[in-house]
Amino acid sequence: MARDLALTPKQIQSKYLYDALGSSLFESICRLPWYRITRAESRLLTRSANEMVAPLGDPVTLIELGSGSGEKIALLAEALRTRRRRVAIHLVDISPTALELSERTLGALEHVSVVGHRATYEEGLRRAARERPPTGGLLVLFLGSNIGNFDTPAAREFLAEIRRALRPGDALLLGTDLIKPVNELMLAYDDPLGVTAAFNKNVLVRMNRELDADFDLSAFEHRAIWNPVDRRVEMHLASVRPQTVAIPRSGVEVKFEDGESIWTESSYKYEPQEVVEFVSEAGFTGHSQWIDPNARFALTLFVVE
Repeated sequence: MARDLALTPKQIQSKYLYDALGSSLFESICRLPWYRITRAESRLLTRSANEMVAPLGDPVTLIELGSGSGEKIALLAEALRTRRRRVAIHLVDISPTALELSERTLGALEHVSVVGHRATYEEGLRRAARERPPTGGLLVLFLGSNIGNFDTPAAREFLAEIRRALRPGDALLLGTDLIKPVNELMLAYDDPLGVTAAFNKNVLVRMNRELDADFDLSAFEHRAIWNPVDRRVEMHLASVRPQTVAIPRSGVEVKFEDGESIWTESSYKYEPQEVVEFVSEAGFTGHSQWIDPNARFALTLFVVE
């Protein structure tokens, strides 16, 4: 974390937002009326889960990158139960809290086996793919707007990494947030209750706890910014005064000018056809797409042929 603060502009990788408290705060964000992605995605999965799992062979391996609460993958697992398919679920997350919550949710399903991998997306995907049966289908789930946290080159490489783990007949189900009015985006990333601000500031709490830093939370404010050129929402923590922060365990001091910020997360927004073209460039072929027109959110299924 401290190393990123030496960059210009100062940054912290968004994965560090997700300790135990951060994961709990994000689950709360997903329930806010202004953050519509989770409910839109659940509606699409509830309506179309049978179509989404139809191309998969038996037995089925489901790998969810970023496990969340486990409620979404449970909808697909239930659709597979009605088709009398054997299901192995692999959950990949760096947050033990998220894994525990997902495993608890899925534990009620009698027809599935569940394995948790506390790892990065890439490492967890490789582990889970190695453990799949020699026959059957595999579906990788990358839901929410998680792909939007990657800049374009990183997203391309990550999609190529997923493609390398798959065989013909396997598939990727990708969630993408679509471009929408700016006022809607700002409410989703800077909510009136301040939950997103707490989620963002928690990374400072984490550095204070784990690195003995002396961040004064009152000296930083949460800012959400729409970048129309790159079509992304940026989250920042802006210093409200000139200050120097010590991070003893990293052996550094970080100076901030008044108004200087730490860039903590980006969330890129897409057009539906752009998603298809972007992912196809990584080597995926056939696709189907489901869109929630009110929340402007898409789920796209890419099948390896």
